[in-house]
Amino acid sequence: MNTVIMDGSAANPGDISWAPLEGFGTLTVYDTTSEDQIIDRCKDADMVITNKTPFKRKTLESLPKLRYIGVLATGFNVIDLDCCRERGIAVTNVPEYSTYATAQMAIALLLEMTNSVALHSSSVHDGDWVRSDQFCYWKMPLTELLGKKVAVVGYGKIGQRVSAILSSMGASVIAVPRVMPEDPASFAPVRFMTLEEAAPVADIITFHCPLTPDTEGIINRSLLQKCKKGVLIVNAARGGLCNEADMRSALEEGLVGGYAADVVSVEPMKADNPLLHAPNCILTPHIAWAAKETRVRLIDIAADNIRSFLAGGDLNRIC
Repeated sequence: MNTVIMDGSAANPGDISWAPLEGFGTLTVYDTTSEDQIIDRCKDADMVITNKTPFKRKTLESLPKLRYIGVLATGFNVIDLDCCRERGIAVTNVPEYSTYATAQMAIALLLEMTNSVALHSSSVHDGDWVRSDQFCYWKMPLTELLGKKVAVVGYGKIGQRVSAILSSMGASVIAVPRVMPEDPASFAPVRFMTLEEAAPVADIITFHCPLTPDTEGIINRSLLQKCKKGVLIVNAARGGLCNEADMRSALEEGLVGGYAADVVSVEPMKADNPLLHAPNCILTPHIAWAAKETRVRLIDIAADNIRSFLAGGDLNRIC
């Protein structure tokens, strides 16, 4: 079997091993692949592994040997699934490998807004504490999470993990699920609301829902105007959830007290993205999944998917 990895440097820039994927035949790894290189690099491939390199209909129809596409991520919107079904190409993804890591990043983003750790560390290293007349000082107001109402939008595995952490810190969690549970009381002390109901009462809103036609641009001026003035917003889900021009305006006007995101609408970030240099805006380069332990788990599960496929199974199979 010929296996080609299209954009390997994202998951493995050299600090972990591809060994779990080397036992299925010949393995060729490319750090990055542009769209015009895909067909040439995959023309002899039985299986391909991709993260963000797209496989559109025109590409798939030019690869008659291809039997399997393994998406090295949870999201699979880069694959034309209809064409794969027509051509009998199996597609798998890797769900839930980064649940704990993504929840950890969401909390890290929130704590950076509430505690300003980086700002105060820089201040100390700049000599401000050495020059201080008092034994302590703070450069901006700090916020305690105890008693704060936090709306968790998307109540899947990641949202539930975030909720558990927030509850342990004394916050009052409001769950905003895609589908309301039949017995909300069984989730106590978590309360369930719609986003329309939660927005006016939440001190903090953190997003953990997928990007769909229904959620695209859900963080927009209409929503932000319904929120408490000074609300803190975390987005560790998908950049496309946020209308970034609306968020920039809301930050400049003080409607939003802070926006912290690990994602933007177009990645890598474009120089004209409205959030670049926006006030009270914390941005990280889509690294919630990037802990070494998390990426090792990702590759291990990808290998399990291939092993299952070759044995006639359907582990994590999408089509």
